[in-house]
Amino acid sequence: MSQPDLNPTAGYLAVLRNRQFLALWLAQILAQLVDKVVLILLIALAVADGGSDVNTRESSIMIAMTLPAVFLGSIAGIFVDWNPKREVLILCNFLRAACLFSIPFAPRTLPILLLITFIISTFTNIFAPAEQSAIALVVPKSDLFPANALFTVTEVGSLIVGFAIGAPLLGFTLGLFPEARAYSREVLLGSLYVISGIFLFALPKDEVIHPKKVGSGIFTDLRDAFQYVRHNHLIGGAMLQLVLLYAVLGAMQKLSLNLSEVVTGNREEFGSFVAAVGVGLAIGALILGKFGKKFTHRPLPFIGFIGMAIGLLMFAFVTNQWVAWLIGGFIGINGSLIVIPMRTAIQEHTPENMRGKVFGLLNNGENIAASLPLAVIAVSLDFLTGVFGVHNGGKQQIGFQIVLIVFSLIVFGLGSWAWKRTKKALSNVL
Repeated sequence: MSQPDLNPTAGYLAVLRNRQFLALWLAQILAQLVDKVVLILLIALAVADGGSDVNTRESSIMIAMTLPAVFLGSIAGIFVDWNPKREVLILCNFLRAACLFSIPFAPRTLPILLLITFIISTFTNIFAPAEQSAIALVVPKSDLFPANALFTVTEVGSLIVGFAIGAPLLGFTLGLFPEARAYSREVLLGSLYVISGIFLFALPKDEVIHPKKVGSGIFTDLRDAFQYVRHNHLIGGAMLQLVLLYAVLGAMQKLSLNLSEVVTGNREEFGSFVAAVGVGLAIGALILGKFGKKFTHRPLPFIGFIGMAIGLLMFAFVTNQWVAWLIGGFIGINGSLIVIPMRTAIQEHTPENMRGKVFGLLNNGENIAASLPLAVIAVSLDFLTGVFGVHNGGKQQIGFQIVLIVFSLIVFGLGSWAWKRTKKALSNVL
């Protein structure tokens, strides 16, 4: 397949002049924003009857949205490698739109909403590895760094903006079309998925799909993917670092609740600390996309893990809200030193017929990693709170400090080990 002839020194300008990449990027922005608003809509529909089990209904929708990422992520990557990325991406958007369009005609019962949520999430988790694999199809290797930086910025931005505008947007839609209250929100969000799918028609039609091996199937390909990652230390090391990063980002959701209580006295303000990490990640991605090529010979991921460990350690002793926000931004910036170089390395050094499988495994690992620390940290905090006492002077904060100190040491140790593994493999291919 021919690659666009872009000036490798032009950074963002070069990739944005690439019409195929621009179409893919715009589709990503729109689809990821809609993903967040759809979750808000489905939760609102689930609790609309005003029953007493509101928390259970909310949690059920969230679990239904998460399960495909945990159980189907790797299989989704195999499906992506079997089919042209263009068709997979377009079909996923159109099918997600169809699910939303069907809601007004379906019974508004919790089981039906859970089923629709599960199906939408399944298509979302097929879309993700196809999208990551498609970047390398439309962007030359020399421009993968800024391309991944832009995708990271919009990935983080959609998380912040999507949840921020979700409820107001849905309320505005109801007010704008009062005569169509029963379906106006579903039509709006479904239509946005359709528009995202239309953007993707600009992707190349001439992708070469490698034929399946004789006797291959889902489980055979899944085994091959595991073996490929296991024996390719560069790809395996890069994936391991990204999984560790997502474990830190997942842990920040729980740690921010406790940090908010320590700093502001109000756990409900935890969102600002999570957002600070996201803003830092976006800023770091923008800087790397512009100047990152000048520092590719530097151990950026190793620096990133050291920085995140230092930031977590600083959180253990902070009492000022502004300082806490700055530390959150500092953690996010260091996270960008991991995510962009490692995603770029995977795209550069993974064969085209393996990219879907690799990114499917990666998405699977990232989702598990983002969830597992929540339980571990919660249990640790409860245990230490019991040891030191509840709200007994500053003793509860001592438990929080111990968890942060231990967690920072774990991040430093595992991050250093993962980078060392990747560095050795990377030196063999340069």
